[in-house]
Amino acid sequence: MSVTTYWAEYAWLPHVNGPAVERDVLISVADGRITAVAPDSGPCPPGAVRLTGLLLPGQANAHSHAFHRALRGSVQVGSGTFWTWRDTMYRFAGALDPDSYLALATAVYAEMALAGITSVGEFHYLHHAPGGGRYADPNAMGHALIEAAARAGIRITLLDTCYLSSGFGAEPTRHQLRFSDGDSDAWAERVSALKPAEHARIGAAVHSVRAVPAAQLSTVAQWATAADAQLHVHLSEQTAENDACLTAHGVTPTRLLADHGVLGPRTSAVHATHLTDQDIQLLSDSSTNICMCPTTERDLADGIGPARRLAGAGCPITLGSDSHAVIDPFEEARALELDERLRTRTRGHWTANALLRAGSEDGHASLGWPEAGRIEAGALADFTVLALDSVRTAGPPPELGAETAVFAASAADVRHVVVGGRHIVKDGHHQLVPDVATALSTTIAALRS
Repeated sequence: MSVTTYWAEYAWLPHVNGPAVERDVLISVADGRITAVAPDSGPCPPGAVRLTGLLLPGQANAHSHAFHRALRGSVQVGSGTFWTWRDTMYRFAGALDPDSYLALATAVYAEMALAGITSVGEFHYLHHAPGGGRYADPNAMGHALIEAAARAGIRITLLDTCYLSSGFGAEPTRHQLRFSDGDSDAWAERVSALKPAEHARIGAAVHSVRAVPAAQLSTVAQWATAADAQLHVHLSEQTAENDACLTAHGVTPTRLLADHGVLGPRTSAVHATHLTDQDIQLLSDSSTNICMCPTTERDLADGIGPARRLAGAGCPITLGSDSHAVIDPFEEARALELDERLRTRTRGHWTANALLRAGSEDGHASLGWPEAGRIEAGALADFTVLALDSVRTAGPPPELGAETAVFAASAADVRHVVVGGRHIVKDGHHQLVPDVATALSTTIAALRS
């Protein structure tokens, strides 16, 4: 068994009394897992891989729509709402096929790796050909995403999404036909053909209560339970969805999901922006995870969700970049605290340690990778290293590394990323996709043409 030893100048390590920054940390890795962690080991020994800066667990991007990355910049022009943004999104969705999606997603996942992300939850609903035609391989688009993650060197949980209606039982629109399998049984049959890989796990998703008729919600929930898979759902991102759900069913989206068995510790509710007190209680009682996507929620003018109340009620909080207006896990963590400061006009709602846990251990667990997100023996050897000497991070003492990471650093400060013991980003350069910027430019330009 071959062992690789990494030497970290500083590392954020778990302790009984909470995480702390240790210095001169030797990390031994074999077969993709950490076998030993030894702090205060002295200078970097001969043969060890030197990692200067602050070593953190790899970051988990718990909510992604890879193709939304093509919209960056163009949808920020002028005014509008979530619903006008969605019209632009549909145009880009209609331009993708398995080959172009493979190229785009590879570049997007490589950008994530450069930002310190080692696993992604891909909320995937581009299942079929434009107009609803079927590919010879019914999962061609999903297989493209799994392959893209492999090429970019990161892990993926493919959250295959059930999307059947344009709104509370109405037929899909022309743009949405490629999202739909017709009914939840056909969705379940198709997704059952997807198989996990060393770097990939298969999960499920309910797009939203508006996109899956109430009578078919339980099919998705039951499939996830039978498959021991993670289940994600967009929840109450927009007040219009809440109003329509009340009109159609007389209950909030959260209550509708609870009544059909969707909530639970394996479930992640994404956004959860506009909730009632009873909604919060239902999410808490069911131990449902909450995935906040602050940079997207502010970009789309969604609002500021009750993340602090949900966390206080016992719901684990995770983070995602969603529409990829920004791909920066440290900005997502920072925004969670800063948004709450703006809402309450007080400070100190989250510790830096809590925010780092949301972006690592809790995020990985919500994606079905509970063995990731910690720097300890037995965990997956997935970690990222931040520079502590950039113009953003220079100055604070090393023992405040967690605070520096959350409140000062950015994706630009990531120097190294290791996934399964494999050095994916070295000295700020992706080792598998040599020119990520060109790859992004080329693939997005092709979609615009």
